[in-house]
Amino acid sequence: MHLLGVGIYVKNSPKAVELYKSAFGLELGYHVLNDDNTYFHSELMKDGQGFCSVVEQKDWEKPNFAPVELGYTFDTKEELEHAFSLLKAEGTVKLDICELPWSPCAAIVIDCFGVRWYLTLRQHKPADDWSPEKG
Repeated sequence: MHLLGVGIYVKNSPKAVELYKSAFGLELGYHVLNDDNTYFHSELMKDGQGFCSVVEQKDWEKPNFAPVELGYTFDTKEELEHAFSLLKAEGTVKLDICELPWSPCAAIVIDCFGVRWYLTLRQHKPADDWSPEKG
């Protein structure tokens, strides 16, 4: 089995780890601290499976990352609303919680670390006559 690993490089990695743990119901797995107690590497787990890693971005690391949106599918609307409320604090809402043709409930938010999240419930097939112009 092959898994796609997601590494999130942020300033203030301890705060990011706590935010993501709370928003997505994660646990901190294997981790290594820098001398300043930020994360050299941290693995966040959901139900024993890897979710993502969070790493402290150092000042000398000025990467030219392409914009990336991370998606997460929730089982319930309440879980989605909980994560959305935490992620939007000090962040920017790009799409408030709403229904989309392919999702009964979705939202887009950029958190306080600059990470863009697409939050959704299980998706379904859009109507046959749906188009971006019709909305």
